Amino acid sequence: MKGNLRLYYDEEGDFLEIGIDKPSNGYFRDLGDEVFERVDEKTGEVKGIAIFNFKKRTEKLKEVELSLPFKIELSV
Repeated sequence: MKGNLRLYYDEEGDFLEIGIDKPSNGYFRDLGDEVFERVDEKTGEVKGIAIFNFKKRTEKLKEVELSLPFKIELSV
């Protein structure tokens, strides 16, 4: 999966979406435990993930540190 990383967080809904490039026509597939993958309708390629109750899940997390550049792979 190549492209620009896109992050979206809705604080009121406590919803995080991580995707590659701009959203295309597609759908979310339920992976369980309020985690979903965004699937491109035409190609069937996974284009991102969505996590409900993200803040609640990370209450004890103080800091995230990543070495740049970094690679993210989304797979089932």
